[in-house]
Amino acid sequence: MAEILILLPARDADPTEVAFPWQVWRAAGHQVRFATPDGQPAQVDPVTLTGAGLPWLGRSLQARPQARAACADMEASAEWREPLRWADCHAEAFAALHFPGGHAPGMRPYCESAEIHRLAREAFAMGQPVSAVCHGVLPLARAGVLAGRRTTSLTAMMENISIRLTRGALPGHYQTYPETVEAEVRAALGPQGAYLTGPLLPRYADAAHPEAGFVVEDGAYVSARWPGDAWTMALRLAERL
Repeated sequence: MAEILILLPARDADPTEVAFPWQVWRAAGHQVRFATPDGQPAQVDPVTLTGAGLPWLGRSLQARPQARAACADMEASAEWREPLRWADCHAEAFAALHFPGGHAPGMRPYCESAEIHRLAREAFAMGQPVSAVCHGVLPLARAGVLAGRRTTSLTAMMENISIRLTRGALPGHYQTYPETVEAEVRAALGPQGAYLTGPLLPRYADAAHPEAGFVVEDGAYVSARWPGDAWTMALRLAERL
């Protein structure tokens, strides 16, 4: 049994990108811990979880029923209710680290945190298994660990569609920064790196379709684009354990 650490913002993490990996790794017999900035339980993005405020055309952004059920089970766990503090964590104490994504202003302190960047640098320096999805790739780029790597992230097309679908009803909720995640990650890769966008029409991975998601593998590092890739990404990380 391995111990995996999921690093969370205080609020606005994507529920599927946290709960599906938790579910996959728990089912595989691993222990999963969480860490937040202050050691208090995190709050996932309520809009994405419940669909509250989403316009009709944006309803596809709501977490699917299986993900909502997994999130409820996760939030009832002792590990969720008693998270660690970022500052108290060191990568060497865990078998793997996971960096989920999310949207809205609550993601900014996470993407900008010196402690999150430190943990990313520790993990990559050790060659430790790391997974990241959506906006979770952004702190890795800012930590300087992706130069010359192969990766994906939330693509500009996916991000811009989400912004356009919700601009009227929820202005700014799905736009964390003026620059897209893809643009910033591409810049961090440098000339020797490679950014892969994956299929134009993404498929959704879950328990019934575990291999449907798109992931990019680079040694011990596994990256993915959106909630629909999270299940497959979690399987690929589990293989490294």
